[in-house]
Amino acid sequence: MCRQLVGPGAPGARSTASPPELGETTPTYTGFVTAQRTADPWRDTDVIDTRAPRFNQAVVGAVALAGALLGWPLLWALMGAQLLLGLTMGRRFCLTCLAYFELIQPRFGEGALEDSRPPRLANAIGAAILTAASSAWWLGSPATATVLGALVACLALLAAASGFCAGCELYRLSARLRGISPLRHGRIEPADLGALDGHERAFVEFTHPLCGECREWERRLSTESDPLVRLDVRERPDLARKYGVAVVPTVLAVAADGEVLERLAP
Repeated sequence: MCRQLVGPGAPGARSTASPPELGETTPTYTGFVTAQRTADPWRDTDVIDTRAPRFNQAVVGAVALAGALLGWPLLWALMGAQLLLGLTMGRRFCLTCLAYFELIQPRFGEGALEDSRPPRLANAIGAAILTAASSAWWLGSPATATVLGALVACLALLAAASGFCAGCELYRLSARLRGISPLRHGRIEPADLGALDGHERAFVEFTHPLCGECREWERRLSTESDPLVRLDVRERPDLARKYGVAVVPTVLAVAADGEVLERLAP
């Protein structure tokens, strides 16, 4: 378990997880630039470049809108099938993933990294609605089909333009409702925290070595007087399951006896 007690001024410890490690990069050469990657997009699938889902949403939105405007339900069926294929078979079978990671990211560089599970739920919802839209059209209800296709187009293009992803927010809301908090799973066993060096209060962060937002929380909490205990979900998935942690970063304030005082993120 990556369990580190960090206080103000204490040096941070480097993750010993298998490569690529935090701070290391994987160079990708193109004829334009040599971009640097912190995460391998085909291997480190528990995180994703935040710009990749927005590119995917732009493509999904454009295809869904074209289907609604032109009355071509086959576009919805093909897009839904492509999303489903990527979800079940992996990123190498996702055409928008291939386009982004092989053509766009090498040229413009890697964006911030986030938990890949919220965008996956958004893709699953999109696939389901697009499949329902094409089915409704072929079953003789083009009005219903057009409404469903237009709904996907609006939500996907909104996510691409603004970064607000309805499916992602739905996932994060469910993670807050079912995960550890003062009202649910209201205690962390002291044995999972380690020694707190006499502190009556500490911060606990369920983290991932490649998570950009996790590092932001670590910098923010390093200025606090209370220590920070970091639990790496990649090394200890059993603790993530035990405490219902469905997204990283999950940040808590706990008492010395493990009682959860406050949930800070998500």
